[in-house]
Amino acid sequence: MDGSRNHGRVPRRLRVPLTAAACVVVLACPSGCSGSGTGSASPRATAEAGAPVARQDLESDYQQVIKDVLPSVVQIDASDSLGSGVVYDDQGHVVTNAHVVGREREFKVTSATGGATLGARLVAAYPEQDLAVIKLDSVPEDGLRPARFADSSRVEVGQIVLAMGSPLGLSSSVTQGIVSAVGRTVSAGRSGGGAGVTIANMVQTSAAINPGNSGGALVNLDSEVIGIPTLAATDPEMGGGAAPGIGFAIPSSTVKTIADQIIRDGRVTDSGRAALDITGRTVVGDDFEPSGVAVVSAEPDGAAARAGLRAGDIITALDDAEITTITSLAEALASHKPGDRVRVTYQRGNETRSTEVTLGEI
Repeated sequence: MDGSRNHGRVPRRLRVPLTAAACVVVLACPSGCSGSGTGSASPRATAEAGAPVARQDLESDYQQVIKDVLPSVVQIDASDSLGSGVVYDDQGHVVTNAHVVGREREFKVTSATGGATLGARLVAAYPEQDLAVIKLDSVPEDGLRPARFADSSRVEVGQIVLAMGSPLGLSSSVTQGIVSAVGRTVSAGRSGGGAGVTIANMVQTSAAINPGNSGGALVNLDSEVIGIPTLAATDPEMGGGAAPGIGFAIPSSTVKTIADQIIRDGRVTDSGRAALDITGRTVVGDDFEPSGVAVVSAEPDGAAARAGLRAGDIITALDDAEITTITSLAEALASHKPGDRVRVTYQRGNETRSTEVTLGEI
């Protein structure tokens, strides 16, 4: 889905006081209710009597999950923005989004449940997957509570989830929804005109994802993190505003893979992301419609160069996927892994050609 936007960095001007509004709900007995307390209860009456118990059970589940996970969620304060993060281990590592940390290297971190504000420094960011790891300068005397990360391959549509973070700077905020879809490939631009990012296998959720939620936790009812909320879809018909109930989270298994490498090696050494090893740009045709990706340069001995592609070629298809823009090329590559063999169709002058390419790695 193109046109999604990051919801992590909250400008301080958005940190405004809110006034709580009370809401009174009046319940009326529908016509046909019996005024008598005698006689046997009907099946319908029995079911209605049982409903509050079920509701209380669900509320109890929510409250237990919040009690288990919220102490692992932190607010990250950069010099000019706010975001969220999740405590990854007891050594002080915190995982968040790359767009939350931006170009900053030092941060202030506060637990969602309160307590002292601690300093932290960037370990490494991996913008290609929109993930980053920071590390606290010191571990609190009472220790840290690392979050438990689920196997995201087991996440199913319809699961109830809670999103925890600091939307609009409101720490300790929790929203509720379901897993709406899995396996989404999502592309997003970057504020300030930076290069965009395409992420595969994302979890789509109806839980509200607002500015400041990015880097927080999307949690199942087993108190496990299934994803890191990252993006909210935008609706062009709403002037680019957020589309309600459509948010995306980086799956927990991807988070673990990237975070473990950063913590161990200080950088990502095995991304698992396929690449053509080119620099390209979208070509616009005479009708002002995008019509392909021009190869600006091909890395020497890279995947494209080894297959015979060179600067000036215009890529129009990758296997059966039509390529019209840089974004569509990134989305097509996101469904592959390094080492996969794909057929690339391209224009060279007035001639249409194709070649088989063994994909490289970002």
